[in-house]
Amino acid sequence: MAGDDARGGSLRLNLRSRKVCVIGAGMAGLAAAHELRREGHAVTVMEQRGDVGGQWLYDPRTDAGDPLGAAPPPVKVHSSMYASVRLISPRELMGFSDFQFVPTRHGGDPRRFPVHGEVYRYLKDFCDAFGLMDVARLNTRVVRVAMAPPRAPGEEDGGEPRWVVRSVKIRESEDGTTDDEEIAEPQEEVFDAVVVANGHYSQPRLPSINGMEQWQRRQLHSHSYRVPDPFRGEVVVLVGCGDSGLDIALDLCGVAREVHLTANSSVESATSTTPAMPKMLANHAGHLQLHPRIDRLCHDGHVAFVDGSGVVANTVLYCTGYDYSFPFLDTGGLVTVDDNRVGPLFEHVFPPAMAPSLSFVGVPKKVIVPWFFQAQARWIARVLSGRNTLPPVEEMVRAVDEYHRGRENAGVPKKYSHDLGGVDPRNVDPKEMYEFVAKYTDLAPMEDWKNEIVYSVIRNVKQDRETFRDRDDDSENVRRGVERWLTLNMSAAANEE
Repeated sequence: MAGDDARGGSLRLNLRSRKVCVIGAGMAGLAAAHELRREGHAVTVMEQRGDVGGQWLYDPRTDAGDPLGAAPPPVKVHSSMYASVRLISPRELMGFSDFQFVPTRHGGDPRRFPVHGEVYRYLKDFCDAFGLMDVARLNTRVVRVAMAPPRAPGEEDGGEPRWVVRSVKIRESEDGTTDDEEIAEPQEEVFDAVVVANGHYSQPRLPSINGMEQWQRRQLHSHSYRVPDPFRGEVVVLVGCGDSGLDIALDLCGVAREVHLTANSSVESATSTTPAMPKMLANHAGHLQLHPRIDRLCHDGHVAFVDGSGVVANTVLYCTGYDYSFPFLDTGGLVTVDDNRVGPLFEHVFPPAMAPSLSFVGVPKKVIVPWFFQAQARWIARVLSGRNTLPPVEEMVRAVDEYHRGRENAGVPKKYSHDLGGVDPRNVDPKEMYEFVAKYTDLAPMEDWKNEIVYSVIRNVKQDRETFRDRDDDSENVRRGVERWLTLNMSAAANEE
């Protein structure tokens, strides 16, 4: 495990360098590339977009021909970022351990909760600082990953699996209505290992509602939402009260005639849990209303709710989350996605039957990123080099089974299998995340002032969804921590320049 390198220099002399393919150049993929290179592996990052950044690379295009995202994966447009997004996590936490997310001195947004473009600029700076663009193949779509034929006995590392990665160079379609143009013949390359880091905010997850297929008016998933202008003067029903649903509802209140939010729970439950929802409804009275879930959609535009009320709407917008999707991955059924559970994955990273040559970074949700992604990537890199070791396959399989059984006994639905920070937003518990980092890596634990910020943000979100990002209520401990953090890291940035 994390302490396996304690046996001294003799082990370090035998560390192996692997040829590794990382799929995706978003936050998780860049974390993987950085840690793999640090450990001495030969890395190739394949990214289908024309730049790094993943979801943080804003794309004004949408899947115009399939706004619901109901077609078989993959979607045509990868990004689901809408224009108004500001972070819900403070920048003091959103940084790699060796490259903090400090406010820049070359423009941008210096706030604690900046706009999405600031994260993109940060990731670009991170790539420049560590030379990651040198190993990135942009406009390169991975179309198949499959195990290579076994090596002959006696070959170096004979018996260990390798992977054939088939990719194709593409030119993005201009409007998202057509398939990207393939501009070269597919290429195949053999790698010792593959790290899957393609993200999980692209493939829409849709509910099943009576009348969806017959409803004649506009329906779309939040994946295809960018700006509020197309909904000016409309009556819009939003399905889902998660982060994106609430953000988009507020975005629309300035232009739509009426915005109707629907919750899975009863209206009484949604408004009594925290002060935030009643306050938001009061702030936008006359424009914003809350309903229980939809009972059915009618062909004449009527939306009927389970409490018997209804509204005639122009648009239904589904803010219902995303499915994990790996359409390129061919494991012969050894890795599957079942109701958003990817598995089996030991510690959400390694499929036991194919470990360590196949791994995943970025599957867990409700974690501190990119710090947690960096921890996953560091563990993978050290396992591949031989610095750390994995348990026997049987032990990993048993651990996965016990983990899921424990979650199910606690009443956690399968679709939340990878939510590590707690399923209930009222009771966020980072214990599992912190235990992983301490057990498998040498990353420093989260400082106490950063932990205090986490719980302060959670408390403020419960109080007021619209103002939590701009509150100035740090304790003296947090103020001192932020001052030290800024001084140290701004000085380091200045020296690098």
